[in-house]
Amino acid sequence: MPGNQGWGRRPGAPAAGHRVLPEPGGGVRPPRLSWRRMVGVFFLPFILPAFAPRFKHEESLMLGTAHPPQPRFNWSHLTPLELKNRSVGLGTASTGRGKPHFTLEGHRFLICGGSIHYFRVPRAYWRDRLLKLRACGFNTVTTYVPWNLHEPERGKFDFSGNLDLEAFVLMAAEIGLWVILRPGPYICSEMDLGGLPSWLLQDPRLLLRTTNKGFTEAVEKYFDHLIPRVIPLQYRQGGPVIAVQVENEYGSFNKDKTYMPYLHKALLRRGIVELLLTSDGEKNVLSGHTKGVLAAINLQKVQRNTFNQLHKVQRDKPLLVMEYWVGWFDRWGDKHHVKDAKEVERAVSEFIKYEISFNVYMFHGGTNFGFMNGATNFGKHAGIVTSYDYDAVLTEAGDYTEKYFKLQKLLESVSATPLPQVPKLTPKAVYPPMRPSLYLPLWDALSYLNEPVRSHQPVNMENLPINNGSGQSYGFVLYEKSICSGGRLCAHAHDMAQVFLDETMIGILNENNQDLHIPELRDCRYLRILVENQGRVNFSWQIQNEQKGITGSVSINNSSLEGFTIYSLEMKMSFFERLRSATWKPVPDSHQGPAFYRGTLKAGPSPKDTFLSLLNWNYGFVFINGRNLGRYWNIGPQRTLYLPAVWLRPEDNEVILFEKMLSGSDIKSTDKPML
Repeated sequence: MPGNQGWGRRPGAPAAGHRVLPEPGGGVRPPRLSWRRMVGVFFLPFILPAFAPRFKHEESLMLGTAHPPQPRFNWSHLTPLELKNRSVGLGTASTGRGKPHFTLEGHRFLICGGSIHYFRVPRAYWRDRLLKLRACGFNTVTTYVPWNLHEPERGKFDFSGNLDLEAFVLMAAEIGLWVILRPGPYICSEMDLGGLPSWLLQDPRLLLRTTNKGFTEAVEKYFDHLIPRVIPLQYRQGGPVIAVQVENEYGSFNKDKTYMPYLHKALLRRGIVELLLTSDGEKNVLSGHTKGVLAAINLQKVQRNTFNQLHKVQRDKPLLVMEYWVGWFDRWGDKHHVKDAKEVERAVSEFIKYEISFNVYMFHGGTNFGFMNGATNFGKHAGIVTSYDYDAVLTEAGDYTEKYFKLQKLLESVSATPLPQVPKLTPKAVYPPMRPSLYLPLWDALSYLNEPVRSHQPVNMENLPINNGSGQSYGFVLYEKSICSGGRLCAHAHDMAQVFLDETMIGILNENNQDLHIPELRDCRYLRILVENQGRVNFSWQIQNEQKGITGSVSINNSSLEGFTIYSLEMKMSFFERLRSATWKPVPDSHQGPAFYRGTLKAGPSPKDTFLSLLNWNYGFVFINGRNLGRYWNIGPQRTLYLPAVWLRPEDNEVILFEKMLSGSDIKSTDKPML
């Protein structure tokens, strides 16, 4: 591979940052040394040993003492389609100068990766997003593999449709991209429970992300199903997978020293032969590292001591930034996060200049469709918004950004061959406003749900005896009980509960408000508690305690209530098919309380992408032809929901809103998102 010539400076040239002064007569005289500089020169032998552990190229990057020219790369012969004779795969090596670098089939190689999550992008748009990655100059795509989506019920696996991992990986190869897989089992990724299945929470003795027997038994069965799918996709089998990540950011969790070595062996035992790596925040590399596995780091910006921990773990390996965060995720009730495109351009330019392999997180974020979003809890539970735009290189809808064109120009400048042509923009449309014409209060829809559970005590969502014993993962649970007296109601509800007497809401319960007053009753009434899972925490030790619904007993005046009817509202497509046969009513001027609202979106003969605007609605979910687009909430920051054209039918499309609080009026569309 050509390039990497002319590093450093030519003999006799002044060091970067030193002024060259003209001599009388046209010559050049060196700058005078002040007494401070003379003292500095005297003490230099004593100062330099402090920097000895650092690599030379990193010293230059951190201290700004050298500016080598940009290398030029030719990867035209190092693509999945061109590289036919394969034996050694992705490896590491050092030059005579002691500078480590990656090799691919023995050729010097720099990983220029971008993250795209197949499960966050409609399958029909995979090709468009991958082509845009390739046209920007990247050579690798990285993706997580979400266990919770692939094994929604214990022993029931789904790799079809939008979850067809193999099809995504093979498509990447066809387009000319290498693949780095990140199969977990824990992935974080701002997903519900960090991508772990919620049914793992059924047994309180099962300890997540440890070698606890219950957890490892579940991992073994999952890997027994997943890894055989990955084996033929590996580089040495003719596939595009050049590396596989072991778990994710375990250094920040670090509950079990034997856990990472266990996972390492579990992958090797099943036939993973490509390079294995770990990925941790720069401060957690030491605690997350596993012997025999390449350590990589995640970071937001490059600072003076960014790679110090990494050097303590491995001095003889090339640097890999597994996640360079070009933006950030948003939470409900928080601000929308953005990152300056020039800052991203500068960082990636430095990575290339100093031969630091990198992965842009996210190149294209996509959408947390349905209920897949996670949450944070730094003193207060906050759900991740529906959009996973991430202020990424491509927008949520796959459109180009300033970051895209800056990175494309940069990568083109270091490429020895022309970049592929940039794909056309995906067209957008603004459809006529629509107003739902029919509605169905939640109470009238209960008979269209599956048979309710009758229980002596409340049962949390995960332990409901449904879905072949795997419980309920997402959505809502309604707890119903007849009461004949009022008083102080106490219940632990996660994450947010609306409390009703019959059909009238009397208050809200959440993690910070676990009791409310029920007025005295003249007659017996139905106590109804509707609890929503707003997203399980996806990071930190708190994942262990993320059971949803009502956990524990419900009491009035310290007297426990018994005899509950429990309805599971998972909002699956089969439910909406049954709901079509219900007796819907004309929408009144205003309706307070949870209800379904139905209308028709007229998309014309050729549907296009759009964004739904629900500015005068309050809180709920939108379903298009039975598909769950995700949550809307008037507290922001997100104000529109992305609606892909590929999920629309020509002409009429059924739109159903599940509004929790108070009915709105129009549902509008726009060709620009409001995030």
